[in-house]
Amino acid sequence: MDRQQEFVLRTIEERDIRFVRLWFTDVLGTLKSVAIAPAELEGAFAEGIGFDGSAIEGLSRVVESDMLAKPDPSTFQVLPWRGERPGTARMFCDITLPDGTPSMADPRNVLQRALAKAADLGFTFYTHPEIEFFLLRSGYVHGQAPEPIDQAGFFDHVPHGNSHDFRRAAITMLEAMGISVEFSHHEGAPGQNEIDLRYADALSTADNIMTFRAVVKEVALEQGIYATFMPKPFAEHPGSGMHTHLSLFEGDTNAFHEPGAPYMLSKTGRQFIAGLLRHGAEITAVTNQWVNSYKRLWGGGEAPAYLTWGHNNRSALVRVPMYKPSKGNSTRVELRSLDSACNPYLAFAVILAAGLKGIEEGYELPPEAEDDVWSLTSAERRALGIQPLPSSLSDAIHVMEDSELVAQTLGEHTFDFFLRNKRQEWADYRGTVTPFELERYLPRL
Repeated sequence: MDRQQEFVLRTIEERDIRFVRLWFTDVLGTLKSVAIAPAELEGAFAEGIGFDGSAIEGLSRVVESDMLAKPDPSTFQVLPWRGERPGTARMFCDITLPDGTPSMADPRNVLQRALAKAADLGFTFYTHPEIEFFLLRSGYVHGQAPEPIDQAGFFDHVPHGNSHDFRRAAITMLEAMGISVEFSHHEGAPGQNEIDLRYADALSTADNIMTFRAVVKEVALEQGIYATFMPKPFAEHPGSGMHTHLSLFEGDTNAFHEPGAPYMLSKTGRQFIAGLLRHGAEITAVTNQWVNSYKRLWGGGEAPAYLTWGHNNRSALVRVPMYKPSKGNSTRVELRSLDSACNPYLAFAVILAAGLKGIEEGYELPPEAEDDVWSLTSAERRALGIQPLPSSLSDAIHVMEDSELVAQTLGEHTFDFFLRNKRQEWADYRGTVTPFELERYLPRL
């Protein structure tokens, strides 16, 4: 037994932990949880906990349903919302087959494979997400429009506002679980908030995002309100994104930093951006995986809808933030397409794969977009060679279907399941008669 496992077992005894929740996600990014007693944990470390994988979205076929969940002791944390004593803790799991080999359909393993490829090239992948979400007075009630908890705007200070209390409680809980928060504030739309997590390696960040979403939901319920990561719940307001800052390190050196270069951005950094732009359409079904995601991307404002990059251009897909002269390691790129409802393991895997492809193939970075891309006419965009992102989930699926990069990154099983599931989601949406159609056509046709 290694030291981390011994630490977990000792902590459980010292802190009177009675339940240990084993967490993992299905292919769509839904958090799954099974609770075991502390007495079972030593066996779980050694052999894993058996479960029916065919009952989990995309994990396995019925004919190979036996799976094992093996807890990762490095992810052990006590759940602060479950009370002090007796306590409840959680660990993320790696999913394996009965013979101990990793499940190729485990989203955590998909990301681990992508990170291993980066490591073979000498890189460590770091990410820093800015996570937006809405706070509503209640969850969905049929026939009723969602109601935000306030009418505040960007950076507004609302005296005695629910958002202040909510953010303070959520951040306190996150930091109690070892998740460092950098910033928090009210976002641009009524009821919309943003909490930014501190830089971490991509696997830790993906685990942290899953924990973040659980914490935000729990704190909202405790306060009698409802939190949603739906990309665009309001037609008239901006949607919720997850702008994510990305960088590659070679040991302690930022591979994106080059003193004296434009924006201090190295050739490696420029090739990484070129990879994101060239393969941006192919990976969009993963980074923006819901029908509703495209209402945000094509809803105007600061949401990106075109494959462009820029320095301080917030309409671009990829932005190179302002360089801090005293901090060479701060050079990074910001990908602005992700929404906060994606599966972070799969999203980070395909983003990394696209960027690495740019480095490996030596892609040339196209000219920077200096204009607000939204303000250009279609003809002007065509003249500048600016290509659009997919405009619907259906378009994104069609582009992804032909992507060798995404197929290799996700693995055959996950790639096929994901596409099958998304085709069905689009078919369900396409067959739905919406309130828009009833209001527009029923009175006149």
